[in-house]
Amino acid sequence: MKKITALILLAALVLTLSACGRKSADPVTASAAPESAAPQESAVTQDPVNSDTAAAAAETTAPKTDATPAEEAAPLVYFTSDISPEGLQAVYSALNWTPSGKLAVKVSTGEPPASNYLRADLIGPLVQSLNGTIVECNTAYGGSRSSSAMHLQVAADHGFTSFADFDLMDEEGEVQWPVTGGTRLEHAIVGSHAENYSDWLILSHFKEHAMAGFGGAIKNVGIGMSSPSGKVYVHSAGTRTSGSIMHSDQDAWLEAMAEMVTAVRDHVGPEHIVYINVMNRLSVDCDCDGNPAEPDIHDIGILASTDPVALDQACVDLVWQAEGNESLVRRIESRDGLHTLQYAEQIGLGSRTYTLQNLDS
Repeated sequence: MKKITALILLAALVLTLSACGRKSADPVTASAAPESAAPQESAVTQDPVNSDTAAAAAETTAPKTDATPAEEAAPLVYFTSDISPEGLQAVYSALNWTPSGKLAVKVSTGEPPASNYLRADLIGPLVQSLNGTIVECNTAYGGSRSSSAMHLQVAADHGFTSFADFDLMDEEGEVQWPVTGGTRLEHAIVGSHAENYSDWLILSHFKEHAMAGFGGAIKNVGIGMSSPSGKVYVHSAGTRTSGSIMHSDQDAWLEAMAEMVTAVRDHVGPEHIVYINVMNRLSVDCDCDGNPAEPDIHDIGILASTDPVALDQACVDLVWQAEGNESLVRRIESRDGLHTLQYAEQIGLGSRTYTLQNLDS
């Protein structure tokens, strides 16, 4: 695996952002989008690193009837191209999962004025049907969501308080959840209100990211559930809890992010957490950028799984298959983003091999 040197990474990050909310410096290539990038009805993939291997993952044209033992054991990832409240409900229902107690729905509230956060009219009906509470934590890089008062106003402005209760989990402090067997972190540092919830729906906008390469389920937990000091702790690969979120060792902090997610999974129990990624407005810039670049590729769909690694891997595979994906692939590769998935699988967070089920068929 090709490594990014510390000096090259720091230079790239300084050019792209001083915190996390600045415009990307990567060139954006406009291109015509194909009509559909829907995957085939069933596909199994592992460790795709280029467009050829990703495309090969979806060669089948019908569900497999004679699955190998590896395929039978692979986690399921559900897909629909229907990006609507009905499509969101469909992938959630496919999970066959019901919260047993108080449900937290972790989203990104999005940086003003024009980020690509998930809109209330898309996610509101599902969250209401589950009686869920929208939860978030303050940021560690300034902007409009670094203080509770400003962040609560952003949540209201972006419509999240219009359909559910909203809980800023670190408003009254933070708690530590242990990391077992980690090499980067000893614990996760989350908002103290996280203790109030027994069940978790991680509802993420999948997109690219200036520091991690891409952001999906793993980042929505690993950074998004961390308190501000917890964010610095992850970004610094466990070396500090205050100061800059910049770190010279790219792979180290990506590994820390994956370790943080294992702490959450182990604390709440794997049976109490599920993950949904929405692949729309696929910009090279994340939702912490208030003025993101326009997407180069079309919207793709909504995916769901009980395995965050399989889910994020499936989304990366779909990006690799999409026409006009040059800027997105370049962003992931330049940040060594696939290392997050490789390390997450290595430490047992999930599997990069998965079975994709197309609910549109």
